[in-house]
Amino acid sequence: MTDLTRADLGWSPFYMSQLEIEELETLTPARIATVHRDRVVGFSNIGPLEMTLDPGITTAAVAVGDWVLCAVEQHRLTRVLERQTELTRGTEYHTGDKQLIAANLDTLFITSSCNNDFNPARLERYLALAHDAMITPVILLTKADQCDDPGSYVDQARQLGRNLEVVACDAKNDDVAEVLALWCGKGQTVALAGSSGVGKTTVANALTGGNALTQDIREDDARGRHTTTGRSLHRMKTGGWLIDTPGMRGLGVAEVAYGIDATFPEISERATQCKFRDCAHESEPGCKVQAGIASGDIDPDRLERFRKLKRENEHATATIAQSRERGRKQGKIYRAAVQKKGR
Repeated sequence: MTDLTRADLGWSPFYMSQLEIEELETLTPARIATVHRDRVVGFSNIGPLEMTLDPGITTAAVAVGDWVLCAVEQHRLTRVLERQTELTRGTEYHTGDKQLIAANLDTLFITSSCNNDFNPARLERYLALAHDAMITPVILLTKADQCDDPGSYVDQARQLGRNLEVVACDAKNDDVAEVLALWCGKGQTVALAGSSGVGKTTVANALTGGNALTQDIREDDARGRHTTTGRSLHRMKTGGWLIDTPGMRGLGVAEVAYGIDATFPEISERATQCKFRDCAHESEPGCKVQAGIASGDIDPDRLERFRKLKRENEHATATIAQSRERGRKQGKIYRAAVQKKGR
């Protein structure tokens, strides 16, 4: 990829404004394509760059899609630029900090299938992450050709948000790139996320012209084995960029209170009108949420999933805050010991 301009890669004034004059003269901006254990690979207007990291920067702090500055002659990454958007998830056991998934996304294709894989609760988790990160979510339903009534899945998916874009397709059809072109133009970045076996790699191949191997799904539960084993950035035929991600069966939420409220607007908006500020929306007098259930405006199953995500998010957020506080205290102890030793 030696014929790319920075604009082709998604460079914008937002990133340009972060550079100092001396950095403009001595460093080269690059966009991260893959992250390895001790190095990263990025695309730039002078071609692909393989970089080691400056002291103080770890690969855990670099995401596919990041814009970074590179000292080309030393093959060294010197700085990660501020992100416009950042897609993260809570750690599996809610310990430590959140995990980076991808950076500088415009659209998240939340991929599911028109079969037993379709799971509203899982889709709502992805929606909460996307809404919280200010990334446009699009629900992409694959295997529509293998279903007698794909419209029923589309209808169910549309119930998960207001003005939510839902697209049903046959991932093996030649028109996939055309169907999704609205979100895949020059300079735009999308990511494919969803469980294993839903056809993400097939969609990725259709969008990029690639030929990555796909895996058959199990007949008993419509689930598949992981085809994509790591996150990576790929140029799409329509001029945009695709970040492919491995299937994620555990998708924890943490620090996404806004995203949850945005995913359940019919509940969160009414909750602000309840008589009591700490209303649990169960049997309290003056509960507008329960009134919404009585009128048929709120699905009781949605309310239960809303409560579950809220509880999980509060617990995970508190755990992460405690972990960060421990880290700050340990840092103070370490710095005090170093100062004492230097006297």
